[in-house]
Amino acid sequence: MKKVLIANRGEIAVRIIRACKDYGLTSVAVYADADADALFVTLADEAYALNGVTAKDSYLDIDKLIAIAKRSGADAVHPGYGFLSERSEFAQAVIDAGLIWIGPDPDVIEALGDKLKARAIAQKVGAPLVAGSDGAISSPAEALAFAKKFGLPIAIKAAHGGGGRGLKIAREFGEVEELFSSATREAVAAFGRGECYVEQFLDRPRHIEAQVLADRLGNVLVVGTRDCSLQRRNQKLVEEAPAPFLSDEQRVKIHSAARDICAEAGYTGAGTVEFLLSADGVISFLEVNTRLQVEHPVTEETTGLDLVIEQFRIAEGLAVSMTEMPEPRGHAIEFRINMEDPGRGFLPSAGDISKFAAPSGPGVRLDSGVVTGSTIPPMFDSLSAKLIVWGATREQAIARARRALDEFAIEGVPSVLPFHRAVIAHDDFAKDFRVHTRWIETDFAETLEAASRPAPAVSAGLLRGHVEIDGKRVEIGIPDAFLRLLGPLSSASSSDTKSEDNDAGAVTAPVPGLLVHWNVSDGALVEKGEVLAMMDVMKMETAVTAPVSGTISILAEAGSSQTAGAIIARIASDKNSTTEQTKPETRT
Repeated sequence: MKKVLIANRGEIAVRIIRACKDYGLTSVAVYADADADALFVTLADEAYALNGVTAKDSYLDIDKLIAIAKRSGADAVHPGYGFLSERSEFAQAVIDAGLIWIGPDPDVIEALGDKLKARAIAQKVGAPLVAGSDGAISSPAEALAFAKKFGLPIAIKAAHGGGGRGLKIAREFGEVEELFSSATREAVAAFGRGECYVEQFLDRPRHIEAQVLADRLGNVLVVGTRDCSLQRRNQKLVEEAPAPFLSDEQRVKIHSAARDICAEAGYTGAGTVEFLLSADGVISFLEVNTRLQVEHPVTEETTGLDLVIEQFRIAEGLAVSMTEMPEPRGHAIEFRINMEDPGRGFLPSAGDISKFAAPSGPGVRLDSGVVTGSTIPPMFDSLSAKLIVWGATREQAIARARRALDEFAIEGVPSVLPFHRAVIAHDDFAKDFRVHTRWIETDFAETLEAASRPAPAVSAGLLRGHVEIDGKRVEIGIPDAFLRLLGPLSSASSSDTKSEDNDAGAVTAPVPGLLVHWNVSDGALVEKGEVLAMMDVMKMETAVTAPVSGTISILAEAGSSQTAGAIIARIASDKNSTTEQTKPETRT
């Protein structure tokens, strides 16, 4: 293995590029238009354009990725996390192209990526499990029947995928059917398949996971545990290793189940087996993530391993560096630095970072995909960096975290830093450890001030065209921000895409992102506050509600990309029935 194509972006692409340098490999980056000037592109040895704006047209386009791998002379592909990292068809395409896939075999990804098959494997090896449906269910009525039989709450889960997408928790019988439909819809949008199943949900549980390394020589090694209980909308915000406040019996049970599941599945590479731990000590297998986890650095800091280099070694047919599970060295905590506003319900934000001043000092590590001047595009995940702190004890790690978070400054785009500062000062986390997966929604009572709205990004991508150089036709991409510096090219006025203050019937996009679907039809009567549509921004669904009651005229198509504040519909009531119906320009 000599040259690795990194089929990803952002901080994880930076992380893999650095591991390539440490291991003596050449790195190849690929980038969507909005990432042309991103940090990972500048750090890679080589970088190639994917000629796409959306994830579908760039980082999820298997044919483009394989073509660039061949064009660049790469002999291996690392998928990072997210995007295509757990797609067996991508792994197979890489292998079929004669390249090395840095990850588990396609059939293993398929088996463990299907949560129903994963449950069956867990049952076979005797791993702890709560009651669940026998296979996928086909209707909301089946979900309701399961809830009535086993009681509430229940978890409705997409059979394919992860990252909190297609996962809904029903706590009342009246919401089961709607949440089943929502989970199915999210699963189709995120993974292309809508099969869902249901299982009992352990209320107020902790989220515990085991990091596994398995090579092709038969070694399956658990190298540590992590606690990832601090979550919002089923997506993690704070993680730590080793998982604190576990009994020896609980730790042994988690280690054994994780090792047995991976051995039974024929796993190779780095993987994570996840569990829920209830307040009364019940452990239940959750799922297997067949890739590198976002939170892998806390395990690295407490074991001395470089998990990305371990992936390289395993892909080359070498043995895992360690033969026995290491004793944890101190304690590490990771804080995900998402560009979200915790004062507005963790609303994702896009824009330009005017200041990114990172902390340093003893025990501080920063894995970042951004710097001062970086642009946060609206079409990708909000995770931009990770702050990792280490201490000889958990108490020392928390003290260092307080210092590091106080030093950290981000301006221009809202971030979750205010939330992290509040968490590290809260007794539920720092002292008594009463956190659970819904702690933010139920027990975190502190009110955080909403950040000021970020200014629109200076650059939204590239303007592509062709020029002739020495008789050869060459494609070029010019940042649109550069073109704006040259002045307007025409006197054409822009379309009516922003809401005026007195336009009470205007339905506007609350966030920049994809208009996924309409809940109502054109010409329907709607009530004030009714959910009209759903938007997807940075992996999160956001509802669009009616500002007034009246008759709706839909102006934007489902599937179109929208800027924040764009008018996507108008509602004609008695007061604005004569409002002109102007269709805004949309980008698809």
